[in-house]
Formats: sequence, structure tokens, C-alpha cells
Amino acid sequence: MTDIMNIIKDFRTGCPCGKEHETTVRDVRIGSGIVTEVGRILKENGFTKKLLLVADNNTLKASEGIIDSLCDFDIEYKIYDELRVAEMKHVEEIEALISGREISVLSVGTGSLNDPCRLACARQNKLFCIFGTAPSMDGFASYSSPIVANGFKASYEAKSPEVIIADTKILAKAPSHLKSAGFGDMIAKYIGICDWEISHILTGEYYCEKISEYVRKTVDELLSMADRVTVEDETAAGMIFDKLLKTGIFMSFTKNSRPASGSEHIIAHLIECLELPHGIIPNFHGEDVGVCTLAMLKYYKDLAKYESITAVSEAVDWDKVYEVYGEEMAPDVRKLNTPSTITDDVDLSDLENKWQKIREIIGKLPDYDRCYDAMKRAGCKTTIEEIGKSRELFDTCVEYSPFMRRRLTLLRMQRMIKTN
Repeated sequence: MTDIMNIIKDFRTGCPCGKEHETTVRDVRIGSGIVTEVGRILKENGFTKKLLLVADNNTLKASEGIIDSLCDFDIEYKIYDELRVAEMKHVEEIEALISGREISVLSVGTGSLNDPCRLACARQNKLFCIFGTAPSMDGFASYSSPIVANGFKASYEAKSPEVIIADTKILAKAPSHLKSAGFGDMIAKYIGICDWEISHILTGEYYCEKISEYVRKTVDELLSMADRVTVEDETAAGMIFDKLLKTGIFMSFTKNSRPASGSEHIIAHLIECLELPHGIIPNFHGEDVGVCTLAMLKYYKDLAKYESITAVSEAVDWDKVYEVYGEEMAPDVRKLNTPSTITDDVDLSDLENKWQKIREIIGKLPDYDRCYDAMKRAGCKTTIEEIGKSRELFDTCVEYSPFMRRRLTLLRMQRMIKTN
């Protein structure tokens, strides 16, 4: 059903960027009723007889038949009630279960269930399979895991799974709000590749045009499917999962999240970090990301209206920055921004001289109205109010989120650009 393995083969034959694109993903299966074949697929891919199955009550219930398919395996279980936030303690729990043993890991679910497994398996060098239960996010094949540690959400270098499996019957029955969240996460890719290319021309950061073109094409295809996102239809659900998975593959090619996330993801991460200490359970990832994407689309498009700019040295009130992040997160933010910041790599005259090129890059972004309309048709949340955030919190996160990543984005340069 998917051409992902052909894409992987194509990138392995060479790329104009000169970089070798590799991924540990060696088998992808998407099909109707394939939940009954999970055990056979794992055996074909050399998974050990001893198997740790990680899930929560919801994903395990949705995957009826998967345990029966594993009848030839010696299964151990780590079942959470409901895992909405991936924390370092979860990574450590899974590591403790697999360390020093001949055992492989099967994660049943998406997002917060996959990420601790991804990092634990990387640290312990174990075979890893994801059985996806909803087309709700793009990180299935990612090499990084966003994990909360000491209140700070950071992306840790992890591993991409060797095997990825999804049953279209299960995907089609996933709650509509999860499908809509997946759509919101995909729309964000437009901002991600825009930020990536801008950083490339200003700092020389590695950039692959071929990957960016594939990402744009994939998101464009999904955008045209907006009306089918929430429908309980196997074909549509399988196609959406396929496109989400492809963006994860592109992340695995670069070994970072550049092809799939930019300023919009960082804003969403800070919202989550500021709310967690107050016991507020985060929204589904793609819900916040989708709203942040619309905000960045408007901001970027408005900036591009200016034919010229004056570049100025960045002036930052670091005391205010550390105040916003609080005692727990401030030390991590300080490490990311001392003794130098990412903007120190930007030459002011270069920023001015390349402004027309930056405007061209922004011009590749789709129109705000087009994305907004597609998100509405896909059942996505589109406003700050709909994701349950105050305007004050949202504006604070827009202003201060760039400091939580050492990554150049157009938003990160907001204090350096004076519009003429």
C-alpha cells in the first residue's frame, strides 16, 4: 500500500546534497487486518523471542488481536493507564526492563508511548517496532524523542524503529480528534522547511532541497484530502498515516527534526512546559501545533510584505527570559544560550542583503486562508480559544519560545529585524 521502501531505496542511491541518507527502518507494513500478522512480521525481521510490549489501556484495547498474533513470543508487558506526557522516568522504567537482556520492544500506540521506547531502545541497542493505532502525529520513524525532564521538554537523539506496522481498520476507527491532530501536525511542515532553508542561507546549516521538495509534495497531497480526514474510511486513514510516516522518514534521513518542525513546534513545546507544573495535561500535540502554525504563517507572510529591512544586533532581556522559564527550566535555557547564541552566527549585513531571498523562501508557503480552510474541513482546532489557552500565555510563548532551542528560525530573529 505504501511506496515508502521505494523512497528509502531512492535516497540511498545518492542525493544532490551530497549527504548519505540512511534510516534503520527496514520494513513498513500498512494494510487491512494486518494486526493478525504482527507476530509473523516481527519474526521475519529477526525480533527476539522475548518481547516487551508497551502500550496503554486505550491503545491495547484498540489493537484487538495483536496479542493472539504474538503466540510464538514470550511476552512481557508495560501497560500504562494513559500516557499523555513522555517523561524521563518512563524512559528509565523501560530501560530497566530491557537492560542486559536479549529482548526486543513493541510499542502499541503513538506519540508519547513511542518516544520513551525509542530512547530506551537506542540506549540499550534493542530492536524496536511501532504498531501505530492512530494517524495522529508524524514521529513514527523519527530519530529523536521529545522527553520532559525536570520540567524541560527537549529532543533527545534516539533511534528510528526497524519495523513500522499499521492496520487501516484500526486507523479508520481512531477518534476523529486524533486524526485532526495528525492533520494539524502535518500542516506545520511548511513552516519547518521554511525555517530550515532560511537558516541554511544565513548560517550555512546543512540543508537538503530534495528532502524539502518531498515534504512539500507530501503535505500538499494531504492538504487536498482535508474533507476525508475525520471520515471512518480505511483508504483515507491509510493514506494519511502513510503521509505522516513519510515525513518521519525524512527526519530520519537528516537525523533531526528540521524537515518537520520549526518555530511552531517550539512554541507548542513551551506552552506544554509552562503548564505542566500546574498539573495541566497537554492537549494532543497536533492540536497546539496546528494553531501555532497558523500564527506563524500569518507572521511570516506579513514580514515578507516588507521589501527591505534593517538588521540590528539582538537585544535580549535575559533576566526576563529566565523569569519566564522559571527555576527548573532556566538552567537548561542558559546552557543553550551561553557563551554564545545561535543568532551570533548571523551576519547583520548578510541578513539585509539576503532579505529578498528570504522573502522568496517565505513565498513558497501556502496562503494562510488556504491552510485555515483545510484545517477547518479536517476538524482541526484553529484558534487560541479552541485549544484552551489564554492570549497572554500564547503571546508569551511566541516571544520567548525561541530561546529553548539552539536552532535558527525566522521567529528567533524577531529582535534583529526592523521593518522599513
